[in-house]
Amino acid sequence: MFSSRLKSERADMLAKAFLTLENEEDCYRLFEDLFTIREIQDLGQRLEVADMLSRKATYAEIVEKTGVSTATIGRVNRALNYGAEGYQRVLSRIQEKETNE
Repeated sequence: MFSSRLKSERADMLAKAFLTLENEEDCYRLFEDLFTIREIQDLGQRLEVADMLSRKATYAEIVEKTGVSTATIGRVNRALNYGAEGYQRVLSRIQEKETNE
């Protein structure tokens, strides 16, 4: 069982909120209420970087396509290599869903 160092009542509430989302529209509605536009863009960008890294793109390719700093790429890369496997789990599920559609 995974034990997060972020665990708290507030984080539990956030996790439960995400788990109630049934479709993309629900996600966008919560995103707009919960995050700033910049936060949504940053989170999406990090996920894109994680996807590109998992597909063996180079830092230079990622910078060129996304415009993110190498520091951000490094941070995402550390999470991919030493983190809680969140990126891997989500990316794998997205890929699986796209393959089955």
